[in-house]
Amino acid sequence: MMIFVIGAFFFGLIIPYSARRFAKFMPATFAGALIEIFRPCRKVKGYRRLPLYKSLVWHSILCGIITAGLTFAAYEHFGSYGFGFTVAYLCIVLLLAEVDYRSYFLPDILTVPLLILGFVAAGLDMGWISAVESAVGAAVGYFLPVLVSLLIVWRKKDAFGGGDIKMLAALGAWLGVEGVLHVCVVAAIMGIAYALARRQKNVAFGPMIALAGIIVAFWLF
Repeated sequence: MMIFVIGAFFFGLIIPYSARRFAKFMPATFAGALIEIFRPCRKVKGYRRLPLYKSLVWHSILCGIITAGLTFAAYEHFGSYGFGFTVAYLCIVLLLAEVDYRSYFLPDILTVPLLILGFVAAGLDMGWISAVESAVGAAVGYFLPVLVSLLIVWRKKDAFGGGDIKMLAALGAWLGVEGVLHVCVVAAIMGIAYALARRQKNVAFGPMIALAGIIVAFWLF
């Protein structure tokens, strides 16, 4: 277990840096992403900078502590069976939250592997739900926001982004129908509360979905 916790800590350390890299390009393929990640950073218009007191170093340490803490809590809560899949779920979801917070997009290179891992974990009976529940949950996670978008598109065209929809589908593959419905409700409540507190009309919804995905996983399972 300690190996996973230590590994999660070091992964958390590179989450801010990885998010900075994703904020500067939108990878179309895994190979392209690997190449771009190690290229020198380029300034891109629209990149969201953190305040000075949240320097990259301290932010990295904080992310490492949070990732390691969640990993330890997950071991205590879910147990050792299928723990590798659980750690992968937490790490990818946290990275997606950071990427979307900084750049307002959720890249396929992260959401698609999250979806596939959800199917694999369920298929190997090492996840939290069955394979059938995983498939149905992914379908509901994808089509539900699409239907909602169609109903409210006349008021706001970008009510849901494509990345948000794919992330909900991925979470559905891990959490099932009940889980993804709870995620939608919890994320919406947190999004509204955050927007009201910050007095903003537009907020990145990905971090809300990610946080809701972690909360619901611990709550339901």
